Amino acid sequence: MGNARLRKQLQFILEIDKLKTILRQSPLTDQSRKENDAEHSWHLAVMAILLSEYAKERHMDIFHVVKLVLIHDLVEIDAGDTFCYDKIGNREKQAKETQAADRIFNILPRDQAGEIRALWDEFEARKTPEACFAAALDRLQPLLHNFHTQGGTWREHDIHRQQVIQRNSPMQDGAPTLWEYAEKLIDEAVEKGMLKE
Repeated sequence: MGNARLRKQLQFILEIDKLKTILRQSPLTDQSRKENDAEHSWHLAVMAILLSEYAKERHMDIFHVVKLVLIHDLVEIDAGDTFCYDKIGNREKQAKETQAADRIFNILPRDQAGEIRALWDEFEARKTPEACFAAALDRLQPLLHNFHTQGGTWREHDIHRQQVIQRNSPMQDGAPTLWEYAEKLIDEAVEKGMLKE
């Protein structure tokens, strides 16, 4: 095949298939197995469409949010998934993910590599309304999984209420209504013994 651009695009498409093999800590809500990163990203994309009315900024570009959530975890192909409550693992997370972004996104033709890298950087910086909303969804989804699996990874890793509050409170920057809902779930999880006080 003589089309170098197409070859690079297809190489990237095949490379990101590896996202399906990266397991997260979160169990599926039926508790049959752990969720993978590709499933997580798909779930967030659907959430972005369905929950857009709860975004703090009402006039944002939801298609842009969908792109952010679909791209944000591609670096985990190389860096792996770092459990959000892992203090030691989170110290090295940024460096590992930046190195992964440099390799994975540069498989693409230069213009698309720049566009995809800019999306990843935007998600990480959480400065735009779209990135704040995307990050809120990225926190809400595993919280829902933990609640609907009777404590899931909270129980498995002996997580306490304050850790969950600290991890999830940035939701209010992108979706205050969703944060209020999350706070109620956290309180209920403590009352039901799914989460330690």
